[in-house]
Amino acid sequence: MSVFKNLPAAPVAHKKPITDTRHGISRTDDYAWLRADNWQAMFKDPSILDPEIRRHLEAENHYMNAAMADTKDLQKALFAEMRGRIKEDDSSVPMKDGVFAYGTSYVKGGEHPRYFRIPRDGAASDETIRQVLLDGDKEAEGKAYFRIAGLDHSSDHARGIWGYDDKGSEYFTLKVRDLSTGEDLADVVENTGGGGAWAPDGKSFFYTVLDENHRPSRIYHHVVGTAQSEDRLVYEESDPGFFMSVGGSLLDDFIYIDIHDHETSEYRLLSTRDLTAEPQIVAKRATGLEYSMTEGGEVFYILTNADGAKDFKIMEAPVDAPQQENWRAVVPHRPGTLILSHMAYARHLVWLQRREGLPEIVIRDRKTGEEHAIAFAEEAYSLGLSGAAEYDTDVIRFSYSSMTTPSQLFDYNMVTRERTLLKTQEVPSGHDADDYVTRRVFAPAYDGATVPVTLLYHKDTPLDGSAPCLLYGYGAYGITIPAGFNTNCLSLVDRGFVYAIAHIRGGKDKGFQWYEDGKMAKKTNTFRDFIAAADYLNQQKFTSYANIVAEGGSAGGMLMGAIANMAPEKFRGIIAAVPFVDVLNTMLDDTLPLTPPEWPEWGNPIESAEFYNIIAGYSPYDNVDARPYPAILALGGLTDPRVTYWEPAKWVARLREKTTGSEPILLKTNMDAGHGGASGRFQRLEEIAFEYAFAIKVAGRI
Repeated sequence: MSVFKNLPAAPVAHKKPITDTRHGISRTDDYAWLRADNWQAMFKDPSILDPEIRRHLEAENHYMNAAMADTKDLQKALFAEMRGRIKEDDSSVPMKDGVFAYGTSYVKGGEHPRYFRIPRDGAASDETIRQVLLDGDKEAEGKAYFRIAGLDHSSDHARGIWGYDDKGSEYFTLKVRDLSTGEDLADVVENTGGGGAWAPDGKSFFYTVLDENHRPSRIYHHVVGTAQSEDRLVYEESDPGFFMSVGGSLLDDFIYIDIHDHETSEYRLLSTRDLTAEPQIVAKRATGLEYSMTEGGEVFYILTNADGAKDFKIMEAPVDAPQQENWRAVVPHRPGTLILSHMAYARHLVWLQRREGLPEIVIRDRKTGEEHAIAFAEEAYSLGLSGAAEYDTDVIRFSYSSMTTPSQLFDYNMVTRERTLLKTQEVPSGHDADDYVTRRVFAPAYDGATVPVTLLYHKDTPLDGSAPCLLYGYGAYGITIPAGFNTNCLSLVDRGFVYAIAHIRGGKDKGFQWYEDGKMAKKTNTFRDFIAAADYLNQQKFTSYANIVAEGGSAGGMLMGAIANMAPEKFRGIIAAVPFVDVLNTMLDDTLPLTPPEWPEWGNPIESAEFYNIIAGYSPYDNVDARPYPAILALGGLTDPRVTYWEPAKWVARLREKTTGSEPILLKTNMDAGHGGASGRFQRLEEIAFEYAFAIKVAGRI
């Protein structure tokens, strides 16, 4: 029986059929009109959205608010709990770089970070020596949405580049700040990817420009004090299927241009000795060859999958001859041990790897070749490698947490192997790790694979099938969901929920093969793994089908749409945040920002009839049919360039048309934000409180 009572009539989207024929197959889309024809311009100016589309989205929001009206007090309580677990005036431990140390902080009640610096060996707690370089709350005043891309200081510490997005569309404007006065210079650089790379003299920087289809297509060189129109074009990428970014080396010797899609890489290097030179290719792009670079003095260290190194290896090459023919193995390929990232310092090579499902940091003495690892003994945990801002150092920084252990930040001396605890995450409202249980279990999949599932629950939660469960999944792009500390989910766990993360195929949780087995033609493994996790939790009585609320966002929203079609009876409710559910239509539209770069992940249905049929076979929107769907909450952002607002809007319209059940299908569109939702830290908590309130209501726990 539905917990949603006395709802008003749900919005009914008009049908305006449009038929598209590909590979001899015709498909009709009744709701294609929800896609704004002027979406490129609308992302920059949301006020020009077609009035009919706006009326429909606002009607959906009105219906959603009516359905959730009885949870307002619960939402307030959840928000207060989650806010109470945040140290509102928190501050990072500053990172040393030259004569200063740089960090970020928040003030009580503040939504946005402040960027500050102190003298190198000063005490971070001494407010009298703290210089605020950029106040996010001040910059955000009067704006419904505001997101800072960061502040990057020049090597001489005189200036900083900072970027902001005030629409949610991820078109960032860059400004240059005089760090001694705190005033911005006249420079304004628009339509960028959000950051830049300083030249060593601090008089110019390099940045990426997004084209009209929101793709990073050009690298420019900007001289401080000149107009953007005078900037020199350094490199233009002609293939719309590739992403591009620009960065600088720790030694300030090179500017890196990183060009890549989801399976192929190409680096171009610009020596800072001649900023007007043409960038030089390291290894030409070849489908399937991935590599990334870091400088190590006289050599580059290259992390690559070349020569069949599926789980990656580390090579080195001379700085003056870094081409692929000069690569030499330093850390060999070890099947089953996935190297995730690497860093180089004057005396040490450092890398983060995942072995047997758990992360560890490995340090090698560059002179002797001696190696040692940093690892922990918990059943499931998360490691973050921050490294250092300086090249000539023996000290790096890393973080550690688990589902029950608040985040701890350490400095680590690579010579003495001494760990220095710098900070432990504070939970002002209190947290006793002994009150909670975290476990890593393995669910058998249909083909014999075992799917890791991380669990968190209160020690008093009965494991007899009666507990509600929030089961989270993602499963795409090789992204591993860490088993880290999450204060927000404690609001569910303290109400008797089992909080579960399904580490399904499509991520790299069990190595690179785990990723390959959940992409392209094998994509449905992702969905079947998630259902297998639900089956296991039901069978082992951690919960039951009648008590599981599934959650996923973006590509994880595709997962939500797929499992809604494949096994709706196994879920009490589904939360799909900015869900990529209109997969076929999106992959057929090569004008959309992410479509060409995404073909290596999903397949190209424009050129391939095989992939047209594969995608059509699982695309959530295309497979909505007459069946009793569970309660569904879909969330979108009007200016989202990654998963456009019309995907959840169309999906909800079709779900509501087709469902034979009585549970409501809800759509919430944030009319002032994009893919990441609200930008402020407390605004974001309000959104999480709303989602959790939906889960609690659906589970009958109000």
